[in-house]
Amino acid sequence: MGNISPEKIRNLVIAGHGGSGKTLLAESILYTTGAINRLGKIEDGSTTSDYSKDEISRKISINSSVLNTHWEDYKLNIIDTPGYTDFTGSVKSSMRIMDTALIVVNASEGVEVGTEIAAGYAKEYGIEVCFVVNKLDYEKADFDGTLAQLREFYGHHVAELQFPVNQGVGFDTIIDVLKMKMLKFTSDGKGDYTEHDIPADLMDKAKKLHQELIEVVAEEDEELMSKFFDEGGTLTEEELIEGLSREIKAKKILPVLCTAGSSSIGVKSLVEFICKYCPSPVDAAPFMAKKTGGDDYVEVVPKPTGEPVVFVFKTLSEPHVGEMSFFRVLSGSVTAGMDLTNQNRNKVERLTQIFQMNGKNRKDLTTAVTGDIGAVVKLKDTHVNNTLTGKGLNVQIDPIVFPDPLIEQALTSKQKGDEDKIASGLSHLHEEDPTFLFHFDPELGQTIIAGQGELHLAIIIARLKEKYGVEVNIVQPRIPFRETIKGKIESVEYKHKKQSGGHGQYGHVFLRLEPQKRGVGFEFANEVVGGAIPTKFIPAVEKGVVEALVKGPVAKYPVVDVKVTVHFGSYHDVDSSEMAFKIAAAQAFKKGFLDAKPVLLEPIYIIEVTVPEVFMGDVMGDISSRRGKISGMDSNGKMQVIKATVPLSELHDYATKLRSITQGRGIFKRKFSHYEEVPKEIETKIVAEAQKEEAEAHA
Repeated sequence: MGNISPEKIRNLVIAGHGGSGKTLLAESILYTTGAINRLGKIEDGSTTSDYSKDEISRKISINSSVLNTHWEDYKLNIIDTPGYTDFTGSVKSSMRIMDTALIVVNASEGVEVGTEIAAGYAKEYGIEVCFVVNKLDYEKADFDGTLAQLREFYGHHVAELQFPVNQGVGFDTIIDVLKMKMLKFTSDGKGDYTEHDIPADLMDKAKKLHQELIEVVAEEDEELMSKFFDEGGTLTEEELIEGLSREIKAKKILPVLCTAGSSSIGVKSLVEFICKYCPSPVDAAPFMAKKTGGDDYVEVVPKPTGEPVVFVFKTLSEPHVGEMSFFRVLSGSVTAGMDLTNQNRNKVERLTQIFQMNGKNRKDLTTAVTGDIGAVVKLKDTHVNNTLTGKGLNVQIDPIVFPDPLIEQALTSKQKGDEDKIASGLSHLHEEDPTFLFHFDPELGQTIIAGQGELHLAIIIARLKEKYGVEVNIVQPRIPFRETIKGKIESVEYKHKKQSGGHGQYGHVFLRLEPQKRGVGFEFANEVVGGAIPTKFIPAVEKGVVEALVKGPVAKYPVVDVKVTVHFGSYHDVDSSEMAFKIAAAQAFKKGFLDAKPVLLEPIYIIEVTVPEVFMGDVMGDISSRRGKISGMDSNGKMQVIKATVPLSELHDYATKLRSITQGRGIFKRKFSHYEEVPKEIETKIVAEAQKEEAEAHA
């Protein structure tokens, strides 16, 4: 097809819990609309979406996959997203740039944690939601139970637009409440159907649901309400389409439709519904953007003839191709060879070649119009969250805010000399997946990688080996403990005196050490009077103490929250020097510190755990076993939110354990709060381990 009008584009993100059938539903949409000529299967790794090596071997979606197809005179851009919670960053970035979320719900399982995450992101970005009850051809399918759960979680806006006639094995028939017809689908997987009159035993239910829809549509529009009463409680098909589209856009109706993606049952009627009722890019809400270099916001109106504005939401490093940037055109249109300005980096980028993607398959796209999704290769300095514009518009779209990491691990190179290759590989992997973070921690002496869960980081390590040819060892990160004191030492003395021919060394100090309030930090004071220590040597005293703070006397962890005052000392006219006073101060500090009731501090994190009520007892018990303290509880819809503080050393495997004890339905967030004293029995073990490491290092 040639260039398509933005009014005829539909942008869909398919999201939901793992195992709800999203990938096969996407595959079925491509197949029934003619984009592919064979229905792929998860088992043999032949689906269009899940094409990477790790997805095929694990039989789950790991990456978001950009797809497209045409139906009649419409173009459907589709993003199939992962359902496993380790990869929710892909769900969020996809929700950011699409107009409609098809949230897929397993008819046998009902609302699951992935359902809730997807619905939460859709709400955050204000995009339209359609629930698709899938796998209705499974033996344990329960449409009514699933519908009841959707209403329990998402309220009276949930609208039953279809219901199955013969759910379970052999499912092939749906009642369509909008058409007021029974749709009977073929069993050959092509998704074709024939329309029939609704059987008498189902007519009352269908009429009731149809009438409820008409009433909801009419009550939101005074003109339609008048027609509704004037014409005996009904509306024309055109009025119903227009009104229903408006209500879906306003989130006053959350439609529920029926499918069995593996056999293409209900898929063609789903596509028809999307084209008829879901918003086009020009119907959707404008994107908000900041003026470059300022804080004022402007609307980026989806205007086909406007200045081009492009937002990059995903990057992918492809062998033999290089870096590929996926984008949405928010306004205007872009063509191959066009120069645009990266507003985030103030650099001009040339769109040498534009593609439209179907999984790993790409096809040249001459022009990408307003609302379209495309990909471009070999941009010099463009990354996820960057905005590219024409010369006449200097704006930056607000960035996607990715979830904070929930787990950290440390890595070391298996092969000496691979450090640069590892750093380069990690950098590329972060570009592809912004929820994966890494940094070198000089305090811990470790390269720390962070992500959403153990599987997430396992995939990163596997890709590091596969794509960049480097292998690493994974170890638990060290904990950044701190040292401080609880007691006050009025005066501790140290005299550094050395004579070895020529000038000697002489520095003599008296220090006072006292604890500070937690979080205040280090403070140095000078109370020397009468020239006991010449003023020129006082900075050296402070420097000696500051250097001693880096590795504390107890277990070689940084010292915090201590006030040190130099109040007396002596000097030698010839032998005193800055170095001598620095050494004297450091030694005096170490000596006094060990007498001032030293303690270890550990980082404490605030966690916020969201779980179904049935798991609250188990979750709270597990938090307590991790030395956690419950600080509050709240409810969020049908979920319970537990707030607690937990030591970082107890959170290493928490993401995995939480999934285990909540059957995958628990999610949590964490952030650093403060430092707290380590219990004495644990401190003893930490100090012993530190002393052992120190001895081994000097052996």
